[in-house]
Amino acid sequence: MSKYDYNIIVIGGGSAGLVSSYIAAAVKAKVVLIEKHKMGGDCLNTGCVPSKALLRSAKMLSYAKRAEEFGFKQTTVEFDFKDVMQRVQNVIKAIEPHDSRERYSKLGVDCIEGEAKITSPHSVRVNGKTLTARSIIVATGARPMIPPILGLDKTDYLTSDNVWELKELPKKLLVLGGGAIGSEMAQAFSRLGAEVTLIEMAPQILTREDEEVIKTVTEKFTKEGIKVLVNHKAKEFIPYPNTLKKGKGTLVCEHGGKDVEIAFDKVIVALGRTANTEGFGLEELGVELRGNKTIDATPFLQTNITSIYVCGDVTGPYQFTHTAAHQAWYASVNALFSPFKKFKADYSVIPWATFTDPEVARVGLNEKDAKAANIPYEVTAYGIDDLDRAIADSEAHGFVKVLTSPNKDKILGVTIVGTHAGDLIAEYILAMKHGIGLNKILGTIHIYPTLAEANKYAAGQWKKAHIPAFAMKILEKFHKWRR
Repeated sequence: MSKYDYNIIVIGGGSAGLVSSYIAAAVKAKVVLIEKHKMGGDCLNTGCVPSKALLRSAKMLSYAKRAEEFGFKQTTVEFDFKDVMQRVQNVIKAIEPHDSRERYSKLGVDCIEGEAKITSPHSVRVNGKTLTARSIIVATGARPMIPPILGLDKTDYLTSDNVWELKELPKKLLVLGGGAIGSEMAQAFSRLGAEVTLIEMAPQILTREDEEVIKTVTEKFTKEGIKVLVNHKAKEFIPYPNTLKKGKGTLVCEHGGKDVEIAFDKVIVALGRTANTEGFGLEELGVELRGNKTIDATPFLQTNITSIYVCGDVTGPYQFTHTAAHQAWYASVNALFSPFKKFKADYSVIPWATFTDPEVARVGLNEKDAKAANIPYEVTAYGIDDLDRAIADSEAHGFVKVLTSPNKDKILGVTIVGTHAGDLIAEYILAMKHGIGLNKILGTIHIYPTLAEANKYAAGQWKKAHIPAFAMKILEKFHKWRR
């Protein structure tokens, strides 16, 4: 085409689409954002925001149960579950303006509510009107994956999409999936008073983490009354009234070659997410997908149709809000300035956190990753049970675990387990991104008493282990001579 209506058409108003639109508008490009439902996408409406709001309320109850640890004889908390869920909605509404059509319109983005249909490499039809652009960015996100388990379709199951509609606390809650979402929901609902059973087909929950991480979280769950059943493969859901056990349904699992029946009132399916790639024209254009049904893309986030770019959960490989925003920068800049300038997406330092209690935060390699890739490494660990602030807060548990190159202070990866781990790891993310080693972290003043001192003490542990023995002998002789 010789003329276009827009520089970029963005499809999807979640994190990836919002950031893509924001960047395009910021550099004075003409951009239109099309969202068929709610601005903010999953993160605001059904994901990060509501889940963290629920976890926070549940955490308050956990503190009440630990009253004696803080010097109180006892504490009682009266609450109604529907009020807790209303707080979740209130939090969403408080954050909504950040992602609203009004805000983005003021930033210079044309916002359209409607279903987009890509009709050519440069055109999109919405609400009966065809719009054209030099480039199109697909940021349609993902949805909960629903497995083909017998009887599930006849069960009134919940996912991260609709669990927020609950008004009554389930007495017996079954959580299917021991990943991040399943683990977070299991602990939150358990703390709110549900009898929770967590089902995982693999031998462990949080399977991507190292052994001591999994052990720490599993022990915490068990202590809090969550029934963690690993090596249990879901075979069939038997809904009420056919169930023989008390409850509204039964899940039949295979475990050790035998069938095990687990009764439940409600079930949350948390088995990962499926990219939203169907129904808006990609098939007709021949946009290529990977084997896992995400949209295939070059390192420049360009599909096989060169005018169509992609970012966020719909392409992966990391399905996090922060990586969606990260990819959005590359997708929008490449879409706007290609072929004059192109940037490869940088996945060298990708952090994430699981917001269980204790939190688990990761950046770079852990031991599982390093061993799988045959990368040599050293391990330095610091126990947070030794940290003054953690002791004062009655949160003296967990650890900082750092992987470094052998005999060097170069950081290959960090895992932190403990309270506020997701915040503490930021220092290591910065260090890895900009090539800062443990020596410089050790040489940086950290406020006393704070949890962040754990990062410095971990660096100190590394330094202590790498002081040459001969140097210590020379120093000992020097000081003896000085006496």
